[in-house]
Amino acid sequence: MSDFSRINILVVGSGGREHAIVQKCLQSPLAARVIAAPGNGGMAAEVDCYNVAVEDIPGMVDLAREHSVGLVVVGPEVPLSLGLVDALNEVGIPAYGPSQAGAQLESSKSFCKEFFARHSIPTAAYATFTEVGPALAYLEEHPAPIVIKASGLAAGKGVILAETQEEAVAAVKDMLEGNAFGSSGSEIVIEEMLYGEEASIHVIASGEDFVCLPPSQDHKRAGEGDKGLNTGGMGAYTPTSKVTPAIQAEIEEKIIRPTLGGLKADGIDYRGTLYAGIMITESGVKILEYNVRFGDPETQVLLPMIKADLVPLLLAAARGGPLAKSVELYEGAAIVVVLAAGGYPASYAKGDRITLPQSLPPGAAIVHAGTCWAGGEFTTAGGRVLGVSGQAPTLGEAAAIAYSVCDQIEFRDKYLRRDIGYRELNR
Repeated sequence: MSDFSRINILVVGSGGREHAIVQKCLQSPLAARVIAAPGNGGMAAEVDCYNVAVEDIPGMVDLAREHSVGLVVVGPEVPLSLGLVDALNEVGIPAYGPSQAGAQLESSKSFCKEFFARHSIPTAAYATFTEVGPALAYLEEHPAPIVIKASGLAAGKGVILAETQEEAVAAVKDMLEGNAFGSSGSEIVIEEMLYGEEASIHVIASGEDFVCLPPSQDHKRAGEGDKGLNTGGMGAYTPTSKVTPAIQAEIEEKIIRPTLGGLKADGIDYRGTLYAGIMITESGVKILEYNVRFGDPETQVLLPMIKADLVPLLLAAARGGPLAKSVELYEGAAIVVVLAAGGYPASYAKGDRITLPQSLPPGAAIVHAGTCWAGGEFTTAGGRVLGVSGQAPTLGEAAAIAYSVCDQIEFRDKYLRRDIGYRELNR
């Protein structure tokens, strides 16, 4: 990696994932300067942030040129689906993330499911609909429990796990008639309910070359014991012992390699993160869906576990070059607990003052998600406000570190799950 010289880095996005990326880039000897757009309160306290919306593709390209940026790291899925990487590459700026064509794996669930079928990648049986009548007829032949998904981007919330026929019918009508997810729900995918345990597999890809990060597990539901509404994620941990070396090998052989080979066969040079949501079933591994960027909150546990300099790896992928065969990792485990505003993922208050501890214990870190920095204080500005992570030799120790810090943070109606990592801790 000696051919890389110091560069300016732009991190695109405003959430916890992007703050974690900023923190990791700041540690790199290759980073001459790190900036963010639009950023959040936590990022603004550490780097220069510029008020350019993630959807503003020309504005983001202008910003990168203005600041002589040598690498853009795109955090969220929306600018990827709008072609930000393509626009940056056109003016010669390396960007970490897939092209607009590659981003369809996340931006269109119907595209993704058809891709799985075309390349014989194991997944749940499914059908795609744009009209209520045929969708309801399909439900009569394939009764609940069943999964209803908005095909487009819905910020991690467009998936309904319908346990009863009534819930399934209501979900179909809400999406296709009631406009529950706007244009994202104008097409839906109905698929069989898979049973088993989920795992998140994050891959850094450069064409067909790839390197896997440790397996992690996310907690999507708002309530403890995985009850309540789906959220963007209430916490995560890594590694998960559910992904044994044999299962990891099966995932790479049956899912990751065929995906990257399939993308190449379809004329897509895929560079960036490939995040596979995997279900480990009794009949083998199956893929639920792909995201085309780092997960949030998984990034907050994966990046601290990487001992190696992250920047050369991201830059190699952005340039389509060869990747290191493996990534040097720290021993042990990491966990992140999300502190949310009361009411999330439904309506919640903003603008409440946040009190943070003066110092943190070894192994602890705070990542900002929905915060503002003004007048010398942090205030809440989103549903997921902060992510508190702990890193230690064991998951139990990491959890104790994270929760001890969570208890020292104050803002009105603070909400958190007290059981992050419970499956692993109870094994």
